[in-house]
Amino acid sequence: MERKYIEELMAYNIEGMIILSPTIPSEELAAYGVPVVGIEREDKYISSVNTDNYMGGVQAASLLKKSGCDILIHMNAKLPDEVPASGRTRGFEDVCRENALTYEIIYADMGNTFEENKSGIVKLVRDLEKRYPDQKKGIFMPNDTHANVLLNVLLRKYGELPDTWQIIGFDDSSISREAVIPTSTVGQQISVIANEAMEILSAQMEERKKRRPQPMEPVHKVIPPILIRRETTA
Repeated sequence: MERKYIEELMAYNIEGMIILSPTIPSEELAAYGVPVVGIEREDKYISSVNTDNYMGGVQAASLLKKSGCDILIHMNAKLPDEVPASGRTRGFEDVCRENALTYEIIYADMGNTFEENKSGIVKLVRDLEKRYPDQKKGIFMPNDTHANVLLNVLLRKYGELPDTWQIIGFDDSSISREAVIPTSTVGQQISVIANEAMEILSAQMEERKKRRPQPMEPVHKVIPPILIRRETTA
């Protein structure tokens, strides 16, 4: 379906594209012959603007460490190294190893629907409480939506966020600010990312007009994340 949309756009002689979807490989996107800028996706053959996901993982693990957690846990899908979000896991794990912290990486596909997400997180809570019943568990969720689901599961079970749980998400989406208990998160600078993507695309479109048909080297920019401490971490 996405290929069909792009082909329709190309029929209008568009001069460039900004792509967020990870579905189409960057090599295929580059073959369309117009400047393409990707955001938070595999970007070997196209320009890109990404959050420093590795630093985000470092920030999350460091906050959970400072919160006095006995066990640090990161849950995420198993992502290829070329996907920027995979850096979150590497950053988290490096902090844990360098500080000799007890930690666990849980690779899991939480599905595509709320029901699937909730079911998977209910099982996660049950499993972690069985294995670490009295330990303070600090968990870094893959995004704010999953962090909010985890928070709601715990609130429904206990009526409050237990002292044995600390939660941090990723994105700084509105759901993290508007949750029953505002959630700590690693914030992406969305406006900065969007502006950088537009600047790269505009510059490459102008350069293409001058140099056609010579290909241009991809430009990659990395934007630092901002750690936002709220009430789900000490």
